Amino acid sequence: MDLRETEQQHDYRMKARAWLEVNAPRNWELVVENYTELAKVLTDWECSMAAAGYVGISVSKEYGGQGLTFMEEIIFNEEMGRAGAPRGINNIGRNLLVPTLLAVASEEQKKRYVPKVMSAEEIWCQGYSEPNAGSDLASLATKAVRDGDEWVITGQKVWTSFATEAQMCFVLARTDTSAPKHRGITYFLVPMDTPGITVRPLKQLNTKSDFCEVFFENVRIPANSHVGEINEGWKVANTTLTFERGSGALGRTAIYMKAFHDLLALTTDLEVPATGSKVIEDSHYRQRLAKSYIEFAILRYHGLNIASQIVNNQKIGPEASMQKLYYSEAHKRFGELAMDIEAHRANYWFDSGLANGKFQLSYLESRGDTIHSGTSQVQKNIIAERVLGMPR
Repeated sequence: MDLRETEQQHDYRMKARAWLEVNAPRNWELVVENYTELAKVLTDWECSMAAAGYVGISVSKEYGGQGLTFMEEIIFNEEMGRAGAPRGINNIGRNLLVPTLLAVASEEQKKRYVPKVMSAEEIWCQGYSEPNAGSDLASLATKAVRDGDEWVITGQKVWTSFATEAQMCFVLARTDTSAPKHRGITYFLVPMDTPGITVRPLKQLNTKSDFCEVFFENVRIPANSHVGEINEGWKVANTTLTFERGSGALGRTAIYMKAFHDLLALTTDLEVPATGSKVIEDSHYRQRLAKSYIEFAILRYHGLNIASQIVNNQKIGPEASMQKLYYSEAHKRFGELAMDIEAHRANYWFDSGLANGKFQLSYLESRGDTIHSGTSQVQKNIIAERVLGMPR
């Protein structure tokens, strides 16, 4: 691993830290019950980052980025997590679509789509999962049929984050129904204002409404709207999934570490109901707190290893699945620990008087971590087959 920070990069960190201290939204999680307000906070924050030059940090200036190295990208993500700042509303566009396009798209597509993500002009959503194709994504049933100079898309997607706010969506659709399920799929770029698209928000367990159902009813798009070859979209989709599972590891770790220290601060005053002793003095909770700290520290080192591979122009392999599995399960255990420490007070959500319900929100979101971007079970299969060489 080689991620030495130069003097210039240290200066960049201090500049980013100072900017975040002044500009990052405060207590933004507390507007979670008002989706309209939350979406505005995240959209405004996306625009602020873009205007300040903190979007597309490592993307070439040719495509509207800042033209710096991936180290500066890592540094800013770490500082965002440290500041408790939100990721912005276009995380999918920045961290999933853009690196995919830069890796496999045509030059025309790169110049058309990437700059508008850099400037926050176009927000993207992801049209992957379907009601009967979540973990087994290759079983998707949405179809695209060629009709002259157009493709006609019919089907349904679900769990589509920020579809109500997005101007664009990258969509997987089956273009050859006779091919094996991992073939015959094509990766399309679809404007969300195309006639025939209907978006329905879903109310989540954590009270958010950013997940959506998206219906495609004879949606017509130009014939050149696909990325990569026709019927070879599974390869492109897996490129996106690699970025989804491995990206933002260090920023995520910083968020978890901040949450850990916030929880630790509560333990000096809270009592264990059964004994009356302070939580921090109870050996059971001390052991569990130590375990969470160790897990998050390991997560950071694993993230540094992946980042080092990217910085040194190495490919990311199954490490992305290992990272995804590890952070999902570690975050879930931390959420359970926080609820146990809050004890009976955990039932009161925003009225508990403890951190304004932040740990309840974290606990509920941690359940989703084990599902999105590929379930923990799927990640274990990938690791077993591709790392350990076990049979399917």
